[in-house]
Amino acid sequence: MRSLDVARQACDRHLPGLRAALAEVPLLDLERPRNPGIGIFRSHGGPGLLVPAEHGGAGASPVEAMRTIAAVAAASPSLAVGTAMHHFSVATLYVVVEANGPDALETVLLQEVAAKGLLISSAGAEGRSGQSIVKPAMTAVPVEGGYLVNGSKKPCSLARSMDLLTATVALPDGALGLMFAPADLPGISVHDFWASDILAGAESDEVRFTDVLVGEDFVVRPDLDDPSGVDRLQAIGFVWFECIMASVYLGVAAALAERVFLAGRGSAAERAALGVRLDTATFLVEGLARLISQRDYDEDSLAKSVITRFAVQDAIGDAARQAVELLGGMTFLGSPEIAYLSAATQPLAFHPPSRVSSAQGLADYFAGGSFRIA
Repeated sequence: MRSLDVARQACDRHLPGLRAALAEVPLLDLERPRNPGIGIFRSHGGPGLLVPAEHGGAGASPVEAMRTIAAVAAASPSLAVGTAMHHFSVATLYVVVEANGPDALETVLLQEVAAKGLLISSAGAEGRSGQSIVKPAMTAVPVEGGYLVNGSKKPCSLARSMDLLTATVALPDGALGLMFAPADLPGISVHDFWASDILAGAESDEVRFTDVLVGEDFVVRPDLDDPSGVDRLQAIGFVWFECIMASVYLGVAAALAERVFLAGRGSAAERAALGVRLDTATFLVEGLARLISQRDYDEDSLAKSVITRFAVQDAIGDAARQAVELLGGMTFLGSPEIAYLSAATQPLAFHPPSRVSSAQGLADYFAGGSFRIA
């Protein structure tokens, strides 16, 4: 499939040998807990994909990174989902480096990620059903020697392989802080949470912070407020998050659709319709990635990221259903991978923001007003 071939070429440029190494392991083996995928990713430079070249990383542009992420997802959905928040954390970390200068602690962290293959997990507000996704899941109270951090994140991908952990934290004065912490600090614990077989290899379990002492230098207050009233740090995070997650599940759907083209199933018109549906989504994601390249993080970009995500989500759902139908019942019965890939396209709907929480903001935006996320 042409768009997937383009994605694979990007992956081979930036993370040479990764796809070949993953291909040596059966797909369903890569999807199980304690699979070798994360180790393969680490050993082939995956953690440094978005680290700039001047800091020792692959230096992939946002467009090239989204293509690489889609290619990884086609090879192992669990690996792509598991490492998505690592890429998100690295992207956010680099924005802080740009704001605070090359001598900032965050610069050293970026260099360590690339040089040592460190993996960063993210314990943001995502996943807390019924609560605001812009309110931090962690609290940080100033004490002698730093901050005492408490809270819980579930699910938290890479929970059992993380070297570092990042999170937005609520400070006592109401300000938003960005925390970076070694994953082995006393008081950080990991607990079983993920019970589904789908994406079980992403290590999405619960991470708890219980009176964790985090050094003062590891909790920063980025001065990134936008004059329009949109908090720039949150806007940056949302735009990157929606782009990365859309790329992940688009790659899974493309791997399923590719089987239709390889087998020549259905009519030419049906295959063309399937390709159009997926490539439309691809163009949307790459358009959003180009906004990121322009450092365009205003309110319009925030709205466009959410619009893109919902449009891609709909396209993926349609394409997955089309692909399964065209492959036919006997193929479905004869290959558990078909059912697995089909199921693995669905969780994009569970990532924030939900349609319900976004509806009023989008309606206001389309009518000419401001866009806000609940």
